[in-house]
Amino acid sequence: MSSSSPTPFAKLPAPPYYIVAFSSCRTDGDNGYGNMADAMVELASRQPGYLGVESARGDDGFGITNSYWADEESIKAWKAVVSHAAAQRLGRERWYEEYQVRIARVERAYGFDR
Repeated sequence: MSSSSPTPFAKLPAPPYYIVAFSSCRTDGDNGYGNMADAMVELASRQPGYLGVESARGDDGFGITNSYWADEESIKAWKAVVSHAAAQRLGRERWYEEYQVRIARVERAYGFDR
């Protein structure tokens, strides 16, 4: 990735913080998924405690979205947002064959940046 391109990595504070790891297998077709995904990222970014998001999806439909939060209370509040709850319902009805959600506290983080 060139230095002029934006990085796909979330800019996060020093730990501790929380991660919500959402792994999913998509159904065929978009069926409004792309627009809803963009809207949910925008809505999440305005929630108290939101720190960032990273997401990738393969051609086979398998994807992982990691969202980062300051604390568990922020995660619980985000799950309860009405628009997010509606998107979750549509996800089960239209967009996902299967998904798994994992929530964890990040104690240490490190990386490499050329």
